Amino acid sequence: MDKRTFQFLQLGLAILVMSSSGTLGRFVGIPPEQTIWARCVVGAIVLFAYLKFSKTPTYLGWGRSFRTVSISALFLGVHWVTYFYALKYTSVAIGMLSLFTYPVITAVLEPYILGYKHKLADVLVALLAFTGVFFLVPAYTFGNQVTLGIAFGVVSAILYSVRNILLKKDVGEHSGITLMYYQLAILSIVMFPVIYLGDVGSNLHGIGVNWQPLLILGVLTTAVGHTLFVSSFRYFSITTISIISSLTPLFGIGLGLLFLGEIPQPKVLIGGGIILSSVIVESIRSTKR
Repeated sequence: MDKRTFQFLQLGLAILVMSSSGTLGRFVGIPPEQTIWARCVVGAIVLFAYLKFSKTPTYLGWGRSFRTVSISALFLGVHWVTYFYALKYTSVAIGMLSLFTYPVITAVLEPYILGYKHKLADVLVALLAFTGVFFLVPAYTFGNQVTLGIAFGVVSAILYSVRNILLKKDVGEHSGITLMYYQLAILSIVMFPVIYLGDVGSNLHGIGVNWQPLLILGVLTTAVGHTLFVSSFRYFSITTISIISSLTPLFGIGLGLLFLGEIPQPKVLIGGGIILSSVIVESIRSTKR
């Protein structure tokens, strides 16, 4: 197996593992903020143990890299919370499909963040993706829970795009495992107060009752999946990674159907088809640049 094939398989495995977050997010019966905090704590412990066992350098210093990782960690944390709220108000299918406008959102935001010339075609492709999101909306009012869930999904997509673009700059200097560990450790500290939302004893009891799905979410989806994903930033452009990530909704919908019995409605499939079509169009354009 050549090196490039191995790198693609690594990215594909990361996407497959990360796609479990939708089903697990719906399965865990505690508030999204506490779910995210628990997954960060578990993930940080696992990655810290691995870094010490493998003797991988962990020091980032207090310069630009640390500031970038800290900011990207905050974007990642709010991305996760808004995504889980999207799942709370919708199905796995709609939550994931609204989130996965992020590949074309990346194409729109990347020029602004990295400072190169913007292209009108990128905006047109992004508008095509949002047309797909509109197909997912059952009623154009925020009084409808599904519409609110889609709004959370789109906000989550924007945050995820910004986080990935920011983090791309530092993957060449530090290992993906180190970067992911720092992000999870920072979020574990920043989000600790969510334990005090409501009754502390009840919150801890809820986390204890849900320890099995939280363990899977923290170890498999977060520590393994997201670390492999971040490590892939070293080998591929963010555009290429976001394109391949379009497989995630398909994996997620399949898991939602298998474990939750959620059957996507025809309208959802149409909207998802439009979103994925926009991603394919962007992938074709990106290969010609």
